[in-house]
Amino acid sequence: MSFETIPLDDFATVFGSASTEISSAALNGHVVSVSDEFFAGASQLLEVGPALSLKGQFGPKGALYSGWESRRHNPTYDWCIIRLGVPSGHILGFDIDTSNFSGNEAPQASVDGFHAEPGNVPPKVDDEWEELLPKANLGPSSRHLFRIPQTNRAYTHVKLNMFPDGGIARFRVYGLVSPVFPEDVFVPLDLAHVYSGGRVVAVSDQHYGVGANLLLPGRGKDMGDGWETKRSRTPGHNDWVIIKLGAPGALEQAEIDTANFIGNFPESCEIHALLSSEHIPDLRDRAWKIILSRTKLGPHRRHFFPLEGAKDALYSHVKVTIYPDGGIKVDVKRIRVIGRRSVGGGDETTAVSSAQPTPSHKQLPSIPTTPSIALTTSTFSTLAAVPLTREAFIPFGDVIQAWATPLAAPRDIRVTTANQGTATKYHSLSTVASSYPDAAREAAGVPKVGVFRSTPPAELPAGTKTWPVKLLERHKHTNQIFIPMGNGVVPGAEEDAISTPGHAYLVIVAQNGPDDKPDLATMRAFVAGTSQGIAYGTGIWHHPMIPLERPIDFTCVETQVGTPDNILDCEIVEINAGDGSVPTVRIPEI
Repeated sequence: MSFETIPLDDFATVFGSASTEISSAALNGHVVSVSDEFFAGASQLLEVGPALSLKGQFGPKGALYSGWESRRHNPTYDWCIIRLGVPSGHILGFDIDTSNFSGNEAPQASVDGFHAEPGNVPPKVDDEWEELLPKANLGPSSRHLFRIPQTNRAYTHVKLNMFPDGGIARFRVYGLVSPVFPEDVFVPLDLAHVYSGGRVVAVSDQHYGVGANLLLPGRGKDMGDGWETKRSRTPGHNDWVIIKLGAPGALEQAEIDTANFIGNFPESCEIHALLSSEHIPDLRDRAWKIILSRTKLGPHRRHFFPLEGAKDALYSHVKVTIYPDGGIKVDVKRIRVIGRRSVGGGDETTAVSSAQPTPSHKQLPSIPTTPSIALTTSTFSTLAAVPLTREAFIPFGDVIQAWATPLAAPRDIRVTTANQGTATKYHSLSTVASSYPDAAREAAGVPKVGVFRSTPPAELPAGTKTWPVKLLERHKHTNQIFIPMGNGVVPGAEEDAISTPGHAYLVIVAQNGPDDKPDLATMRAFVAGTSQGIAYGTGIWHHPMIPLERPIDFTCVETQVGTPDNILDCEIVEINAGDGSVPTVRIPEI
């Protein structure tokens, strides 16, 4: 096979946006076997960072090196078999780096490829190994970039050969991921993930951390494996990244993870998308459609956002824009884009339907004497429930919770130690609000505390994936605070126990519309854990909370009471389309 030597200055153009480092240890690329690693272990070949100089440091076998080094006097050659970090990939080129090896570097190297079936390990020597890079000359302490014609076959393993022996610091394989998609096209998946073939194709800045890190598996271990930009002092500055999805799809949900970024997380973000045949679409293309309006972010946590209107068309690229706060650099650890890929023999003009069967539903009882009105619409769709976060819930109220570390709490929350240093207090997470008219205010009384004993509805058996939204309610003059307490076991009255504590519950909310009815376009669904309480804002439409696994007792704090005229601050709206259809919430695995 022919190859071309690429100048180091052309790395970004040749490999940066056109391929993925498919051998990286960050993707679980690893050494399967090696002929000899007497002086330095071969596993270091795949480390993410550059090779460090260990000059002047010695071990029992001699000088220490960051890389792979075999002993001298090999009569033939040394080799190292590597399992790529992706299921398989079409290979475009290699970076063979001899940094810090000078006088003991490998003089020459070649690379072979092998496709192994799942569970199989390629043999050390076999005619099925295919030469990808012929024997090429290497020099001391330098990077050597080699481009080859893109392979027609997808490989699972490569074998790095060095002639006859010596040291190589780092070895990187660049190529295109051969994605593995579920057979069921209706199963949502992360279309931006590297295993789906997602790639970062353009980025405004990557001074400290590269944009490609955004699509790696897991949440990472520190700031070093995220996307980190340099500081900006320009008013209105923002940074952005363009991601080409592994396949065009109808998009439903985005995740922005700021793990480990505590003092340098973005203040907010927004997301655009478009369908394009270009590898890198023009930033000025008017086809870019906003699918997530500018939304606040917080430090050191995952943020989940439903995407606005992105389920009704196909998109091939997303652009994530992050905004700084006070001129600091802005940093993100991971980005996920959940959707359903397109199908139909390459036809990329029709979105995959997200319709799901709706389970039967028994009407929930309403509060006696509470008025009820019907809301009629003919445009219902399936809404994905996402994990509850404070930032995503801001338009609807407050989330009442603690954080894994006080440093991860939002900046506007006061945090102190308490109880002789045995506790951490998060102050003023919500307030009790009341805005009754003057005539009713005196009779409305003061905030009071009650308990809701909530059980999973009979219409939500184990394994049910959807929930029909048949009604919403609101409290026009008060807010309501619900704090889960557990399973309701009362000491000395064990017969009153319901079950073991619940773990999650469903929260469905919507803002008020211009017609003084729920605006279903703003409807959102969240899955909350029992370490999270919620405060519905005054006048926010909401569905009764639904425990998803086990019964949960909720403390309820509210000022909503009756008056001498039997006025209740509760209004219920029944939702129907005239044909029996209702909005549906899809519940994720818990």
